[in-house]
Amino acid sequence: MNATPPTSPATPGAAQGLPAGGGTGRVVVTGGRHAYPLRDFLTRNDVNFVYLDESDSQDAICVLPDGTRLTNPSIVELARGLGLLRAPRLDTYDLVIVGAGPAGLAAAVYAASEGLSTAVLESEAFGGQAGTSSRIENYLGFPDGISGAELAGRARSQAERLGADLLLAREVVSGGERDGRLLLNLADGAQLAGRTVLSASGVDWRRLDAPGIDGLLHAGVYYGAASSEAPGTRGRDVFVVGAGNSAGQAAVNFAEFARSVTLLVRGQDPAARMSAYLLNRLKATDNVTILTGVSITSVAGDNWLREITYQDRERGAVTVEAHALFLCIGGEPRTQWAVDDRLALDPAGYLFTGDDLPRPLVDLGWPLGRDPYPLETNRPGLFVAGDVRHGSTKRVATAVGEGAMAVQLVHRYLARE
Repeated sequence: MNATPPTSPATPGAAQGLPAGGGTGRVVVTGGRHAYPLRDFLTRNDVNFVYLDESDSQDAICVLPDGTRLTNPSIVELARGLGLLRAPRLDTYDLVIVGAGPAGLAAAVYAASEGLSTAVLESEAFGGQAGTSSRIENYLGFPDGISGAELAGRARSQAERLGADLLLAREVVSGGERDGRLLLNLADGAQLAGRTVLSASGVDWRRLDAPGIDGLLHAGVYYGAASSEAPGTRGRDVFVVGAGNSAGQAAVNFAEFARSVTLLVRGQDPAARMSAYLLNRLKATDNVTILTGVSITSVAGDNWLREITYQDRERGAVTVEAHALFLCIGGEPRTQWAVDDRLALDPAGYLFTGDDLPRPLVDLGWPLGRDPYPLETNRPGLFVAGDVRHGSTKRVATAVGEGAMAVQLVHRYLARE
């Protein structure tokens, strides 16, 4: 029996197919698996839209509120069509922040509030990986918890109100230097300079090397929590792979919709990486099952995920029917742009800073008579905060703290410039 893709409720009163024009104040998206990146972008950036499922379509089409029709648009094209693509106000800023997760947004709030001209470059969505979390319950000051999207939305509004320029759909591809300023080269060919730069670019989900994964990506197989897909799992059997808080929060979220949620953990003890409050909640949820000592070996389907096979240390290979598979298996640091800039990276690709930098510093091209500040790389004026930093603690509160701390170090650097 073949699984079928999820369907989303159509707009009340909408005819079959795409509306001819705007007027509803909403974006209309149609298509199958090819529409997923667009739906994910709209969901994470809090853009009101309606999805009309056409599973066999090879095209993804967006009709904007003004009636503009976009066929297979890139994220940049969609952002431009929605008026979300803004030009920077300045050629050079006191501080340019790469990444708008908790670390980047915290730095933007503190820098802008203290009079520094500040720009934030974000390639995907404000909030970063934390913005996909259905609920963060261990962040100070929110006893009932808060969703990652809401926390990111509040921080974004706060940063903009204080004067920071938040520039969406802007991807940094390389770095350099010009006239004593740090230079960032963007994917669209633009350049932006900063007296200082903060890398808060975070991590991407680590890819799983298993047969069938790539062929069913966005057709039942997703990296991350994929909150836009949660309503489509209603009454279905869902699997989540991972042992950290991101995987646990995803399982809790999907349990509100799915018939069953199975959390697959490679290790024997999920408590080694997951917060106790979250693990206890999962154990108390009737339709959630936690399996330990298992790993995905393959997935199968035609136009949609149909089944997964995992290796169980006790039972051997097990094949089960599955409608959706969400992979939350750790991160790969977003430091591709830093390679050309000869920055010091650890073997996993995370940025070295401060006392963690290899010695002697002269071998890294360090030109100053002082040692690097905490959170400063081997390039003076280039700082790092959050998950992309070597040795970081993968927690929202830690990222926020590092973002705030980085601003104080920026002030110290600029005072001696």
